[in-house]
Amino acid sequence: MLNLSAAARALLIASLLALLAACGGKAAEQETETLPVDQLYAEAKSSLDNGNFERSIRYYKRLASRFPFGDITEQAQLDLAYAQYRRAEYDDAISTVNRFIKTYPAHPKIDYAYYLRGLVNFDRNRSYIDRLLPSQAGNRDQESARQAFNDFNEMLRRYPNSSYAPDARQRMVFLRNDLANSELTIARYYYRRGAYVGAASRAKFILVNYQQAAQVPDALALLAMCYEALGQPELAAD
Repeated sequence: MLNLSAAARALLIASLLALLAACGGKAAEQETETLPVDQLYAEAKSSLDNGNFERSIRYYKRLASRFPFGDITEQAQLDLAYAQYRRAEYDDAISTVNRFIKTYPAHPKIDYAYYLRGLVNFDRNRSYIDRLLPSQAGNRDQESARQAFNDFNEMLRRYPNSSYAPDARQRMVFLRNDLANSELTIARYYYRRGAYVGAASRAKFILVNYQQAAQVPDALALLAMCYEALGQPELAAD
């Protein structure tokens, strides 16, 4: 019987595990090459439903490569984008959605594609802390939030009666308030620094672009304070 040290046993176990993983990977790769399109899609969808996004992405990609045409392939592209979104592969998800929109502009689920694009950008830069403390989100980069707002707006403009429209509208309300809060945070910072022109510009931007946001009264008050500080009491009174 071999008398192996603890380090040697650990190395042997690691080597065996790596070998098994490699064999499993080869078997999975072979499976994607032999399954017919309906079974390949079923495997991908089962992985997606079970939260195994990495496996589902691999199967969806191979399906599209082996079977570039057909209804199943079209649906697989939408599922692939969703799997990439759930795996936080946001750039890949956007690319997949954009490709779908360009390739299948008359698809029965095209409204979902536009909605999903907004959803990806909605979550792109939102951390766990942001979700817990949305009032503290004003300091993060808002580019993705603006893009998500535009995505949902385009989806509603094109497909106002879509089943995804109510959720898109609710998300736009959240985004509007989030963006207004970000602008107000910057405006207040400018005001504290004595940059009254910059602060007034940010406050006016809120009044013009986010008219129904909860931050509008505060923006209006800050604008009046800026005008007072700039020696323009008539504008402040207005």
